[in-house]
Formats: sequence, structure tokens, C-alpha cells
Amino acid sequence: MTTVFFYGTLQYVPLLDCVMGREGPLDFAAAALPGYVANASPDGLYPVLRAATGALTHGIAMRDVTEDEVARLNFYEGGFDYELTPVVLASGEEAHVFVPGPDVSATDAIWDFEAWQAKWAEMTLWAAQEAMAGYGHLSPAVIAARFPRIRARAWSKVLAQSGRHGRDVLDGRVEIVSRRQGYVNFFALEDVVLRHETFDGAMSEPMERGVFVSSDAALVLPYDPVRDRVLLVEQIRMGPIGRADPVRWQLEPVAGLVDPGETPEEAAHREGREEAGLSFDALEPVGECYASPGATTDFFHMFVGLCDLPDGAAGIGGEEAEGENIRSHVITFDALLAMADDRRIANAPLGLLTYWLHRHRDRLRGRS
Repeated sequence: MTTVFFYGTLQYVPLLDCVMGREGPLDFAAAALPGYVANASPDGLYPVLRAATGALTHGIAMRDVTEDEVARLNFYEGGFDYELTPVVLASGEEAHVFVPGPDVSATDAIWDFEAWQAKWAEMTLWAAQEAMAGYGHLSPAVIAARFPRIRARAWSKVLAQSGRHGRDVLDGRVEIVSRRQGYVNFFALEDVVLRHETFDGAMSEPMERGVFVSSDAALVLPYDPVRDRVLLVEQIRMGPIGRADPVRWQLEPVAGLVDPGETPEEAAHREGREEAGLSFDALEPVGECYASPGATTDFFHMFVGLCDLPDGAAGIGGEEAEGENIRSHVITFDALLAMADDRRIANAPLGLLTYWLHRHRDRLRGRS
């Protein structure tokens, strides 16, 4: 048994409970650690503890931590170069605390737990649940390497709590019997056994299902209402390659994954700059939808972005660091609508955006 002092994100009790995996209630109390300061990381997602004469860092102390709980803590923290170190608390009690290695970067700002809790706690808890599912069969280094994508999937779960859809459908019970990740990398595949409420109020028999787990994306169709033009982007796509489709380069709206902490609108503006060098004057919300709710978590936040598309606006873009090689095309709206009517659009969101714009085009051009 040992006492562990927590000064950072693990002060958030639901997160600490998830990582510790203790059956009973957690036994902790307010405490302070002299001689150390907790500075904020560059993104504010976690604190970085550094020795500092005269400093005092506040947090909580958890007593009677078992060897298995220490192992779980080391699994969660170890991949990020945090190591349990013996210290003496302000009360004189001996304890251990996670101290980062010298290569863990920090700012000069003091880390603000309350600000972190307001912005990041929900996402971090979702991320910890996925990370701790790897305890016992994955290494801390593997979890650390996956954490950017784990956070992205967790942020999508946060966004899912505030969707506009869902009216007039059953709000029934769902029991997850088991959940196992069969593959994890940039995306994840999960094998799920579940029971769900049926329309007669009963519960179904256990059923085995699989789900492709991605993260939310923002999609925007750039539209110049003065010149009545749109911009499409062209790039190679894995879906057609996996399907053995000979048409492996696809025409699409501007699109990209929503980064943790971003709103879909912020992601749409960022992707416009990155993929096509565009600055949107305004975003018209079109809708939100799953790509295929029976099999994938892919969820799209769709917009029409009002902008200038003069001659010469098309070109080559994309983020080189992400392996993007994107060619843009500026065409008239009538040409886009003809593509849709001729069934030459193979990208479902582009079809939806096209017909939405057809309905709202006069208003956006100031004709109504």
C-alpha cells in the first residue's frame, strides 16, 4: 500500500476512478506538495510538474493504493514519460507523485484545473476509457502513440452529446454485454455484443455486431454567389481502392476531421484554408448525418461556405505533412447540378450539398 499525490487531470474523480479500476469508493483528501510548480503544457491538456523553490502545488492525496492500482496508473501515465517519484507532502506525509521527464514540454503559465475541467474533462474521460481497455495486453508506449487518435475519437463522443437529430425515435435501453477492439490504428474496429429494447418494450437476445470507429468530420462546399460557382477538390481515396473501383480519384467537397477542442465550424474554416487556400465569408449550416449508421461512426457536419472564386482560384493544395495531394476545380453551379442529375456524383455528402444549394441558391444570391 502507498499514498499517491495527484495534482493534474487525475484530480477529476471520474477519470481517477476509470484509471484506478477500484471496486469500492476512492479514499482521498485535499493535500499540497511543497517545492514543485505545475505548469501548463502548450495545449493545456495536462500539467507538467517541475521543481521550484518556495512553490506549493495543490491537489489530492489517495491513500492505500494497491500494487495493482499502481500498475494501472503506470500504464496510463508511463507512455508519456511520467514516472512515480517519492516526495514528502506539506503535512509531512510520505507519498509518490508522477513527475515528467525533462523532455516533456511546458509553458510558463500555471496549469488551471478548473479551466481544464470545463473544456477537456469529458473528452479525457472518454479517451481514458479506450486507453484503459488496453490494460493487460498493450504497452504504455503503444497507448501513448495512439493517443492523438484516441483523443479525436473521444472528442467525437463529446460532439455526439449535442446533436440536433433524434426527434421522434425510440429512446430505448441498450445493454453492452462486451466490447473489444479488434484493430486500432488511425481508425478502429470494435466487436460488440449487445442487447437492446424492442418496440414492444422487451429486450432482444444478445447479438454480435461490428463497428468501424472514426471521428467527426466537417464538410463544406465552397460557393461564390456572385459568380454562381462552386469549388470541388479531387484526391485519391481508399474506399474505391478497397472496393476495386477503377475510379480511385474522387471529386468531393472540402472536408477534414474535427480536431479535439474544435467546433465543426472552426474545422470547416481550417480545412478551407489547408485544402484550397480559401477564406469563407460565412458558413451556411446544411445538416449533420452519419455516413452509414449501420456500420460506422463516421459523422458529417455539413456546410456551404460563401467565398470568392475568381478565375485562377483552382490549384494544388493539401497538407504535405498529412500526405495530402489535392487538386481543386472551379465549375459553375449548373455544371454541378448536371453532374448530380446525370448520377456522376459518387460522394453522398456532395450530392446532398448540391441539392441543398439548389434549394437555397436564390436566397444566397439575393434573389428572394
